[in-house]
Amino acid sequence: MRLPVIPADAMNDAQRAVYDAIVSGKRGRVPPPALAWLHSPGLAIHAQAMGEYIRYDSSLPAKWNEMAILITARHWTSHYEWYAHRRIAEAAGLDAAIINAIRDRQAPVLPDAGAQAIYDYASALHRDRAVSQALHDAMVAAWGERGVVDLVGACGYYTFVSMTLNGFDVGLPDGAVSELT
Repeated sequence: MRLPVIPADAMNDAQRAVYDAIVSGKRGRVPPPALAWLHSPGLAIHAQAMGEYIRYDSSLPAKWNEMAILITARHWTSHYEWYAHRRIAEAAGLDAAIINAIRDRQAPVLPDAGAQAIYDYASALHRDRAVSQALHDAMVAAWGERGVVDLVGACGYYTFVSMTLNGFDVGLPDGAVSELT
């Protein structure tokens, strides 16, 4: 990583407060992007809170939320993000065929209109940096206004995560091999 990991005993009070908030929260550990964010504790405290909401409290079902995160990781070719969230997506019940299609930049076969709305909306938002009214309406019809806000939040937050991981050259754990090219 291009930034040094700050040892717990070398953290200032603000850094330690963020560190403790992350460890005592739903994550239970400090993930790699937050290790970089600790260099700016004011940013870190807000970023970690947003991330905790998106990962654990989104109105979208976990497997479809994870699909949106994987779409984002793939868009940014964020090797660590893909590595981490592939496992989380599988544990949430996202079918390996869907995951592999996203990895291979292919449209997956999805089981229903709600899943398709999430895939289409997230894909268009990243690819075109805009969403048609028809896609927006399909997303609202399937998941409601809160659902569409949560989806945009997931795409935006995981863009930030992917940029952090890519910008600070966060590598994969020892022995792990990237699936992304």
